[in-house]
Amino acid sequence: MSPEFVSNEQVILAARRNLAQGAWDYLVGGTESETTMRRNRHAFDRLAFRPRVLRDVSRLDPSGMLLGQRLRIPVLLAPIGSLQLFDPTGGVATVQAAAQFGTIPVISSSTQPGLEETAAASDGPKIFQLYVRGDDDWVAAILDRAKQAGYVALCLTCDTAVDSRRERPMISSYVRPSRRVRFDPSYQAALTWESMARIKEMAGLPFLLKGVATAEDAALAVEHGVDVIWVSNHGGRQLDHALGTMDNLPEIVEAVAGRAQIVLDGGIQRGTDVIKAIALGADAVAIGKLQGWGLAAGGVEGLVRVLELLELEILSAMGLLGVCSLDQLDSSYVTRCEAVTPPHEMSSWPNIAGGRVL
Repeated sequence: MSPEFVSNEQVILAARRNLAQGAWDYLVGGTESETTMRRNRHAFDRLAFRPRVLRDVSRLDPSGMLLGQRLRIPVLLAPIGSLQLFDPTGGVATVQAAAQFGTIPVISSSTQPGLEETAAASDGPKIFQLYVRGDDDWVAAILDRAKQAGYVALCLTCDTAVDSRRERPMISSYVRPSRRVRFDPSYQAALTWESMARIKEMAGLPFLLKGVATAEDAALAVEHGVDVIWVSNHGGRQLDHALGTMDNLPEIVEAVAGRAQIVLDGGIQRGTDVIKAIALGADAVAIGKLQGWGLAAGGVEGLVRVLELLELEILSAMGLLGVCSLDQLDSSYVTRCEAVTPPHEMSSWPNIAGGRVL
């Protein structure tokens, strides 16, 4: 990767140069007023660190574990539809970058190429993400394909019962490729806890439920045997005026009470964000926008560089906080504070004014 990428700010600027307006709007925008998206960022910005000193931090281990799989850093690649907008090889680039770096990609059922071709592109572990586009026979068939292709777990997204209004691409009349294929939306809208349980049983794989935002639903997920509770509001791209995911996290951690692992996405921009999420009880986080920016900036190597920069930021923060491994973190390392930066989708990079890299 080009050495001038010393910060993910530079990755974002390179991505903007390489992307057409429609693809850019799809990647960076949220729904309606984009309040949820901004709250995702604001929730991180309202947490400050409480560092400890005079501790031996000469050896640092930033790794994590999820579903028995070791992660070089506890950062997954979130499922993104239409990855081919950011790199012509689509999901292939994501799985290759994940394998090269040492993490797990979650591959959307709405991206290209097909799930088999994507899986075959690397030997690393991969998770398949499902949108329900048909009846039980349709679900059984696609799950059988995913198992045959070697995916190690199934992720079901549950916060897309109806379409949201993402106004940035609407205003420019942009329709992403995955929306150009006709499907019956009633199947996703009809999902219930009972149908989720059927899908989980059909899969016969470790099961992640993505889109949980309350303690009540987290408790129900645990009762249904979900292995990983994925705290998410779809990056602020579904329900507007929701809380930021880091505001949701404490009540969900309390409800889960160690009976399932927890992943969180929404607003992850820096290694310090990863550490804040782990300190408050998440086992791992997932990146969406950063993933798209990395691919658009430089394909596989661009995404690997994004992950490397996050790792460098994590290591720096660990040493300065006084912890040698992430399992030493707990809520005593963070405290509430006032945010100093107006939140937007790029507000962790001060040279990108107002988040408007148009």
